[in-house]
Amino acid sequence: MCDDKKRNDCGCISDILNKIIRLQRNSFKACSQEGCDKPFLGPDEVTCYNTRPISLYNCTTGGIWEVDGATIFRLESIDDCCCTCRILNFAGGAYTSTNQFFTIDLNCVSAVKCYDDAYIAI
Repeated sequence: MCDDKKRNDCGCISDILNKIIRLQRNSFKACSQEGCDKPFLGPDEVTCYNTRPISLYNCTTGGIWEVDGATIFRLESIDDCCCTCRILNFAGGAYTSTNQFFTIDLNCVSAVKCYDDAYIAI
C-alpha cells in the first residue's frame, strides 16, 4: 500500500472503475435494440463493444502492473477498494480473453489507463 494513502481511500479510481463496470454491463442491452433509435450502425452486434480494456499502475513504483506477463485487463467486478480483473491477451491488433483472473487492492493502484473499447468474446 502506498505510504501517502489512507486505507480504503480509493475514491477516484473506484469511481472510474465503477463507471467502466456499468458501461460494460449495459453494452448488450444497447446492442439488442432494433429500429430507428438503436444506438449503433450496422446489421450485427459486433459493432457494439463489451469491454474497455485497462492497465493499472503501481502506486509505489509508478510502473505498470504485470500479471503472468500481461499488462492489459478487463474489469470484471469491484467491491469497495478491491477489483477483480480478467487477463487479456493482445496480438495482431485484437484482444482475446483468458480464464485467468486476479484481485487487486485499489490502494495499491495510482492510475488507470484505458484503451479503445473493444468487443471480446467471453
